Amino acid sequence: MRTWRIYLGILVIAVAVLLGFSGACSTPEPTATPTPAPTPTATQNPELIAILGTTVLRTGTQRIAFLLASGTALVTAPSAHVRTSFLDGDAPSEMADAVFYQWPYGTRGSYVTELTFPKPGRWSLAIDVDSESVSGTAEIELDVAETSFVRDIGQVAVFSDSKTLESVQGDLSQLTSQSEPDPGLYEVSIAESLFSGRPTVVVFASPAFCTTPTCGPQVETISELRAAYPDAADYIHVEVYDNPHEIQGDLNRGVYSPILGEWGIDKMPHYRNESWTFVIGADGRIMSRYEGYVALAELEEALQASLTS
Repeated sequence: MRTWRIYLGILVIAVAVLLGFSGACSTPEPTATPTPAPTPTATQNPELIAILGTTVLRTGTQRIAFLLASGTALVTAPSAHVRTSFLDGDAPSEMADAVFYQWPYGTRGSYVTELTFPKPGRWSLAIDVDSESVSGTAEIELDVAETSFVRDIGQVAVFSDSKTLESVQGDLSQLTSQSEPDPGLYEVSIAESLFSGRPTVVVFASPAFCTTPTCGPQVETISELRAAYPDAADYIHVEVYDNPHEIQGDLNRGVYSPILGEWGIDKMPHYRNESWTFVIGADGRIMSRYEGYVALAELEEALQASLTS
């Protein structure tokens, strides 16, 4: 747990450096007559900066996640308002509210909403926040494709022969890079689960070697979901690397699991090892998919929907 707190702290520092937040490393010029510092108000916050968390975008309705930063800290206001604009011609705009979901082990998190993009091309999001602690507008551009190369909602899930405890003779080190793995996530393969008559929750993640600080917590969140609804679904973790026991801290030794290719995940430009999660209905069709971290509350809602569909 301590490791993830460290990683989350590093993330905030890295975001601040990467985006060049003003005032983070500068020293204010001296004044002839010092005056008391004004009490901070919402209108005095630096310009907001949006960081897109969902990069695989296609036409139609889909979940969008993003982070907001102000100064040297991530914004954690309860909600934000989003407006879409098409930059390549005429298309209907949309307005929606985004809800803040806290990440594990801290107060940071991301905003989540659903948006519809009727046309492929360049789009812009104007994100407004107005709370007691921060107020302002952030804008971000994004590219929307006609279709998705990652397995998508409504499609039949791939009957992947993912590794199980039985297939590796009980050696969990061959199944996951997590320090304290949950054996319940490796009882059945994806292919086997699609014949069970129950929904399936599948997470692709590398807890120890993820380039973001959310892969380990994401796998733990799936274990929480399993503990809360043990008989409702099959729960599966697929390690991003096919040989986690051989990496020993050197990712040059890592070999991607071939299952990533079956689901289209490794086709992402500049893909490293970020997590993807899918909720699959009892009929074998994908009902929800999540790029990056997805909170327990979202997963519970998706699982309940799969159980009543």
